Amino acid sequence: MPTLICALIWGMMAWPAMAHGDEAHGLEPAWTFDPWIVVPLGMMAVLYCVGAARLARRTRRPGGMHRRICLYSAGTLTLAGALLSPLHWLGEHLFTFHMIEHEIVMAVSAPLIVLARPIGILLWGLPARARMAAGMLMRAPLLRGPWDRGTSATCATILHGVAIWAWHVPIVFDAAVTNPAVHRFQHLTFFATAILFWWALVWRSDYGSAAWHLFFTMIHTSVLGALMALAPRVLYVAQTQAAMAWGLTPLEDQQLAGMIMWVPAGTIYAGAALTMLALWIRGSSERKAQNV
Repeated sequence: MPTLICALIWGMMAWPAMAHGDEAHGLEPAWTFDPWIVVPLGMMAVLYCVGAARLARRTRRPGGMHRRICLYSAGTLTLAGALLSPLHWLGEHLFTFHMIEHEIVMAVSAPLIVLARPIGILLWGLPARARMAAGMLMRAPLLRGPWDRGTSATCATILHGVAIWAWHVPIVFDAAVTNPAVHRFQHLTFFATAILFWWALVWRSDYGSAAWHLFFTMIHTSVLGALMALAPRVLYVAQTQAAMAWGLTPLEDQQLAGMIMWVPAGTIYAGAALTMLALWIRGSSERKAQNV
């Protein structure tokens, strides 16, 4: 662990942190090294690897843990790819790619990590005393109460929806594009509320309720995407100002971004809703068969 921390610190000093918005960038797509993203992702990866190794030595049925490790790895890799790969660089220049980045964070990375249920494994990555202290802190009413309320299906759906709509107010979105700190907070808000949303639906809701909340989220995000795609004028001036250099008009860039939120992202929510609905129907059929 100390060796890794030293390596991360050295990397932060040796690599220039790529900024957002109107700071200087090269002309070619490049990987982004932002210590505010790299360090947390690196530390979480180390904790997870250590915790998984410790639990693997204790469990007699590693199959279930292998699936969780694969899900968590996929979620973390897609999250890192969205925030650090050339996709992020492109997102700073084109609204279209910025929208793809956000949808990966909220509709791909977050549900994969939630399905992996990583909290227990992450705790096992801590030293014994720190693990016990963290466990006690997580069970404390001061944290447990807000978590329980935040992961109720209705509350989580509202929080996630408010975050999506609030950040897509044009003046707010442009502020995030031009200010690195605001941009990081935007990503954190999207990811955190997405984790609450998917956790509530996967682990704290019945299949029927989860399907309803997913359909509702699909509808309101599709409406937001349609408003952007069908707008007669440019709404996001700062975000689309570089579009001409990429062969698009600012309005076309905005329209493509809206279409991505409207159709592909809506399809993900619809697919998840249909899956929940199918599971609900199967469960109802099995219960009826048992009662006959």
